[in-house]
Amino acid sequence: MSSQPISYDNQIGAESGELYFNRELSWLSFNERVLAEASNEHYPLLERLRFLSISGSNLDEFVMIRVAGLAGQVQRGIERQSIDGCSPAQQLTAIRERVTQLCARQQKEWRELRGHLAGAGIHIADEERVSEAAYAWLREFFLEEILPVLTPQVIDPSHPFPFITNEGTGLLFTLVRNSDRERITEMILIPPALPRFVRVPGAEAIYISIASLITRYADHIFPGFTIEGDGLFRVLRDSDIEIEEEAEDLVRTFRTAIQRRRRGKVIQLDLEDDFDPAAEQVLMEQLGLSDSLVIKTGGVIGIDGLAEIVEEDRPDLKFEPYTPRYPERIREHDGDCFSAIRAKDIVIHHPYESFEVVVDFIRQAAADPDVVAIKQTLYRAGSQSAVINALIAAAEAGKSVTAVVELKARFDEEQNLMWASQLERAGVQVIYGFVGLKTHAKVAMVVRREEEGFRTYCHFGTGNYHPVTARTYTDLSFFTARPKLGRDAARLFNFITGYVEPQMQLLHVAPIDLREELYRCIDQEVANAQAGLPAAIWAKCNQVSDKGMIDKLYSASQAGVQIELVVRGVCCLRPGVPGLSDNIRVKSIIGRFLEHSRIYAFANGAPMPSGDATVYISSADMMDRNFDRRVETLIPIKKSTVHDQVLDQVLLANVLDTEQSWELGPGGEYRRIDSGEHPFNCHQYFMTNPSLSGRGGALQAGAVPKLVLHESEG
Repeated sequence: MSSQPISYDNQIGAESGELYFNRELSWLSFNERVLAEASNEHYPLLERLRFLSISGSNLDEFVMIRVAGLAGQVQRGIERQSIDGCSPAQQLTAIRERVTQLCARQQKEWRELRGHLAGAGIHIADEERVSEAAYAWLREFFLEEILPVLTPQVIDPSHPFPFITNEGTGLLFTLVRNSDRERITEMILIPPALPRFVRVPGAEAIYISIASLITRYADHIFPGFTIEGDGLFRVLRDSDIEIEEEAEDLVRTFRTAIQRRRRGKVIQLDLEDDFDPAAEQVLMEQLGLSDSLVIKTGGVIGIDGLAEIVEEDRPDLKFEPYTPRYPERIREHDGDCFSAIRAKDIVIHHPYESFEVVVDFIRQAAADPDVVAIKQTLYRAGSQSAVINALIAAAEAGKSVTAVVELKARFDEEQNLMWASQLERAGVQVIYGFVGLKTHAKVAMVVRREEEGFRTYCHFGTGNYHPVTARTYTDLSFFTARPKLGRDAARLFNFITGYVEPQMQLLHVAPIDLREELYRCIDQEVANAQAGLPAAIWAKCNQVSDKGMIDKLYSASQAGVQIELVVRGVCCLRPGVPGLSDNIRVKSIIGRFLEHSRIYAFANGAPMPSGDATVYISSADMMDRNFDRRVETLIPIKKSTVHDQVLDQVLLANVLDTEQSWELGPGGEYRRIDSGEHPFNCHQYFMTNPSLSGRGGALQAGAVPKLVLHESEG
C-alpha cells in the first residue's frame, strides 16, 4: 500500500491562495485518495477494483459538471474568481493538467490490478486464454445478441455526422472496399444497453470487452471490405442543468433541460493511444473540440465500467458480507416504531443499523388507521424505492400525504419526475419546492391520533431516503416525538409548500438562520476561550468551502479554540498555518463505507467530549450553496442517550480513527495517518458494537466499549 502523500500545487492564485485551497483541485485530491484505495493491500482484490471504478465515475461526473461549468464561464468571458483568487481560465488550465495526471494514475493502477486479478483466476480482455470452443460461443453470442443492435454509419460528406450522446462510446473503422479499393470510414456507436464486458462461460472467469468483441467480428458487419484500422473513443458532455428563476412550469422545464443535457457541449474526448490520426481529426472537427480535453490511453476507456467485473461471484476476493443490525430498542417494542419513539428519542446509525427502520416507519404510518397525515421530503429515493411505495399505499388508504420532490437533484431528475408522476396518480399531494432553492433537507413527519390528542412523530436525516446508498453511506436517522420539533417540522413544510417563513423553536433552517446559528456557536467558543474556559469545535461533514465559515474558524483558532474537522472531500480551509490556523486539524476518512453524515459539536465551556457540549446533526455541509441556496436543517440533539451516541460514539470514533484517515497539511498535501501501536478503525468499531441509543435494555452498558480521547489527540 502506497504511503506517498497526495498533494497539489495551489500556487495558481494571488494572495488569497495563501489563505484558501482551490475547491476544484481539492476535489481532485479527494478523488486521488479514493484511487489510492485501489492499491490498499489490506483490501480484497475485487474491492480494490471497486475503488478504481468509483474513482472513474467520480472523475466523469467532475468533468461533466465542474469542468464544464468553468469552460462555460471562460467561453462567456466571466472572470469570477474562486476562493483562492483564480480566474476560470487559470483553474481550467490547472485542472486539465491534474485530470490528465489522474487518468494516467488510474491506468497504472488498472495494469497492476489486472495482473493481480489474473493471478487470482480473473482474466480481463485476455483473448490468449480463450479456447476454440469459447471462441465459437463468442461468435454465436455476437451474431445473435450483439450484431442485431449495432448500426454502422458511414462518415462522408453526403451523410450527416451522427450525434454522440453524453458518455457515448463508439468505434471508428477505416475500411477498403474490395471491389474498387475505395477507402471509407464507418462509425459504430455502442448501445448503452449492452454490457461493457462479456463473460466467457466456464469455471474460469474470462472477460472480453464489448469493444474488443465488436472489433474481432467486424467482418460480419462489413462483408466485402478489408478492415485496415479501428479505434475506440468516448465522449463526455456538459451535463449541468440551469433553470431560469422565472420558469413557469417547472416539470416541463426540467423535461426540456434533461433533453438538452444529452446534447451538451463536448468537454472531454477519450481515445485509444493508437487511434488513427485521420479519424481523430474527423472527430475533432465534427464534435467541435478546439478547446476540449483529449485524453489518449493505452488502457481501458471508461474506468467506471470495471464495476461490472466486481460483480464476479468470488466472495473470497470481497469484503466479508455485513448485515446491518435492526435496533434492539424497536424490537423490544415488538417492532412498533411509534411506541419506541414515543418512549424516547432514538438515532439510527446507517449502514451499521438497518435502513429498514426508516421504511418501517413510513409503512406503519401507511397501515395505521390512527395516522391522519404524512409529509416527507424526497431528494434522492433510488430506482426501486420502498419509501415511495409506502407513501403511495398511505395515499390509497385515505391518508393525507404530501411529498416534496426535488427535481433539481443532479442526475436524479428523470427518476424524480417519474416518482412524482406515480405519487400524483395515487393521490399524493406533490410539491416541487422552490425554483431558486434546492430542498435538500431530509425530513418526514407523521401525525397520529392518540388518546391524549394528535401527536407528531418526526424523522430527521443526514442522508437521502435511498435504500441502496443507505447500505454504504454512513448517515444518521434521528426519530423523535418531541412536540417542539414536531411543530417545527410542520412549519418547515409550510415554508416549502406555502413559502411561509417559519418562526422556529428548536430547528434552524437554511437559508434563513442555519449559518447564523453556527456562527453564534463559534462566537460562543471564542468567548469561552477568551474567558479561560475549555473551548473546542468538532465537526464532521463532506465539504468545507464557504469563505465566511472558514474565516470564522480561522478567527476561532486564533482565539485558542481547538478545532477538529473530519472532512471527507473538498476542504478549502488551510490548517496548521502558524498564527492563522495552528489550532485546526483536518482529516479525511476513506474506507469501506462512504462518510456522509454531518455533525457539528461545540464544547460549551467543558472539556470535549462531554454531556454539556452543544450537538447538532444536519443535512448541510459547510458550503455557501448549503447555507444560502438550499433548504437545509440543523437539528439540536438534547436526549442524553442520543447525545452520547452522536458525540461520544460516532463523532469521537471519527476523530480517533487511524487506519482509514488522511491528514491535510498546510501545503495542501494529504498523508495517511500512522496507525502506531494502537490502530483504530472506526468502521470496524461500528460494525462490531451496538449503538448507544438503539441497543435496548437487553444489552448492558458495558456491551459498548467506551472510547477515550487522550490529551495528545485533542
